[in-house]
Amino acid sequence: MATKNKAASLSVKLVKSTIGSKKDQIATAEALGLHKVGDVRVQPDNAQTRGKINKISHLVEVLEEN
Repeated sequence: MATKNKAASLSVKLVKSTIGSKKDQIATAEALGLHKVGDVRVQPDNAQTRGKINKISHLVEVLEEN
């Protein structure tokens, strides 16, 4: 029997508007696929994603970790 190993992922939700944020923070939110408040995207759990989340941690909320 072959078993699928589901890669770890994070659900990231934009909870605060990017209005008034620095350009690089806005670009980071858009790189994560977050455009409007309330947008939720599933991202792979890796160092790059963690770095992006850390950069805009005041704007986002990590909903679940698998």
